[in-house]
Parts: sequence; structure tokens; C-alpha cells
Amino acid sequence: MGAHHNYSVTVSWPDPPVGEGPAMGTTSYTAYSRDHRVQLPGKPWLPGSADPTFRGDPARYSPEELFVASLAQCHMLWFLHLAAETGLVVREYTDDTTGTMRVEARGEGQFTDVTLRPRVAADPGPSSTDAAIAELHRRAHALCFIARSVNFSVLVEPAPVRLTEGA
Repeated sequence: MGAHHNYSVTVSWPDPPVGEGPAMGTTSYTAYSRDHRVQLPGKPWLPGSADPTFRGDPARYSPEELFVASLAQCHMLWFLHLAAETGLVVREYTDDTTGTMRVEARGEGQFTDVTLRPRVAADPGPSSTDAAIAELHRRAHALCFIARSVNFSVLVEPAPVRLTEGA
């Protein structure tokens, strides 16, 4: 049997808290702010809101954006882990990830796909071929906890490796 890890998050609404701003409440769909706080123990709070399409503040993080980001972060962290294990020296990693969410006429919706587009810069060596890096991406995808937990396609489209001069 494997280990269990628990995660705690506090989401609080409204932001600013009651007493620090107007207390409109949910008197109507258009009356209330979507602004809220996401707090993780021992970390700075994140300013959250709904997606702007759903009356949210575009300057704040939406759950949809954070969800897509979590897939990219998980993949990257596994990739870096595997790179270190195989002797691949990665100097830079950037991923321009996109996600598509479909919303039905009645308002319910779901993600249909997320595409990761990682770009890696690495020192030259036997592990720094495009084929070797593609295999690390395949393994990272298979190990990513979050990708293993979703019911839609997570595509990985790595760019060719960019070789560096080393340190």
C-alpha cells in the first residue's frame, strides 16, 4: 500500500472580508463579487475570482487557470526529477500550456483537453537528444499525479531540445 498525502486549502469569500467593504451578498446574480481568497497554510494568499466570462476579475486567478497550471507544474516537476536521475542537465524549462473547456447551454461544463508545449534547454550529452527527451516527457506524463486524475486528454507536444554551453 502506498503513502497518502493530504492537502488543505481554505477558500474564503468575499474579498475584502465582511466589514472591510460593501456587504451586498448574493442578492442577485449580478450583485455579488466573485472575488475570493485562496489560502494554503504558511503561504501568501492568492487572489481568486471567476473567469471573466462568468463576471470575474481578469486580474485575479480563476480556478480554470489554476487547474491548467497544475497540470503543467506537475509534468515539469516530474520531468526535472527524471532528468536528474538520467544525468540530463536541464538549464531551462518553459511550457506554454493551453486548455479547452466546453460549457453546455445549461451552464455545466468540463475540460475537453489540455496541451502541454514544453521547451527544454539542456547541456549536450547522450541524454539530450530529441528522442531521449521525448521519452522523459512520456515518462513524466505517465507519473504526473494530476494528469493521472483527470478524465480528458492531456497532450504533450515537446519542442526540439535547445543545447546549451553548460555551466
